Amino acid sequence: MPETIHAEFLAHIKVAEKTMERCSIELAQAADLCFDALKAGRKILLMGNGGSAADALHLAAEFTGRYQTQRVGLPAIALTSDAAALTSIGNDFGFDMVFSRQIEALAKKGDVCIGFSTSGQSANVIRGLERARIKGCKTIGFTGREGGEMPEFSDICLIVPSEITSRIQEMHLLMGHTLVNLVESRW
Repeated sequence: MPETIHAEFLAHIKVAEKTMERCSIELAQAADLCFDALKAGRKILLMGNGGSAADALHLAAEFTGRYQTQRVGLPAIALTSDAAALTSIGNDFGFDMVFSRQIEALAKKGDVCIGFSTSGQSANVIRGLERARIKGCKTIGFTGREGGEMPEFSDICLIVPSEITSRIQEMHLLMGHTLVNLVESRW
């Protein structure tokens, strides 16, 4: 058992180092994009499936609540949190539309839409980012592997250099916390 624990931690550290090297500039740009939008009175919309849905919820809470410092709540909505919207849209329009339909209803020009997909291939997230661009939103993608389709629909795309879903999700949370920290530190 100690070998497995050691191997898991070392694998995490290795991917964290590679992600830091690959994504630092884009992460700073994403923070600028979010800060500017929030300062202008806009909001952040977040979406993802499964563990990525949990990441969207987690980071929305960090924006609306706080991360490390006392400050005003910042407007962020996880599009994964409304079970009635998800199930009614999924039933009436198809699961591929659960995020794009919410963005159609909630997004305004200048908002920031953040999509999480470890593969970069989640059709509902891709459609959500596409709809966000049509609405005049800025888009940020969090993905892994080779990025999938996500870079095409993201103004800024943070691609974790790993093929392992759990490592990608760990880096998404680390980068998400760093994103909130960078925004919060300027508030």
